[in-house]
Amino acid sequence: GFNKVVLPFTRFNRQADPATMGIDIVAGGRNKKKRRTAPKSENVYLKLLVKLYSFLERRTDAGFNKVVLRRLYQSKQHRAPISISRLARYVAGQEDKIAVQVGTITDDPRLFEVPKLRVCALRFTETARARILKAGGEVMTFDQLALLRPTGTDTVLLRGPKTQREANKHFGAPGVPHSSAKPYVRSKGRKFEKARGRRNSRGYKA
Repeated sequence: GFNKVVLPFTRFNRQADPATMGIDIVAGGRNKKKRRTAPKSENVYLKLLVKLYSFLERRTDAGFNKVVLRRLYQSKQHRAPISISRLARYVAGQEDKIAVQVGTITDDPRLFEVPKLRVCALRFTETARARILKAGGEVMTFDQLALLRPTGTDTVLLRGPKTQREANKHFGAPGVPHSSAKPYVRSKGRKFEKARGRRNSRGYKA
């Protein structure tokens, strides 16, 4: 009878048995990195910052520039805002350094006295900017920071809390025992998701 000849798998012969095939190192490689290598945003000012920090990352040995560049690529969800009250708490005792946040600085009306701060961020809300400047502080952009601190010396690199978004409160199954996931309801009141399973007087309380 006719016997089928199976050729050995080489880079020139790709007709090997699919059951024994592995990763095609030649074509696909082993690059499994899933992080962004460029921003998705079309903002021209952000693209200019990426151009600036990719140069600094390439031409300096500073890890600071690597981190800033990576964060410039990130989505808005991963560039969580930080309030001036949290900012003041983080830089307490090192006010002579520049606080750096690759994201937004927001105001916090619960903070009565804003300390004198030097802050660099992608953007500031109007009230946050006004309060920092009124306290004798300084606000700057990343191109100004690159001239002052090209390697990130005497800076404090900060990040806002990523899980404080409203959407995060709804993650999980609401209503099941020991779950603290927030349900999506029309209103908060006696008539809305407050009956069976939520009160002892209505069957049981989970």
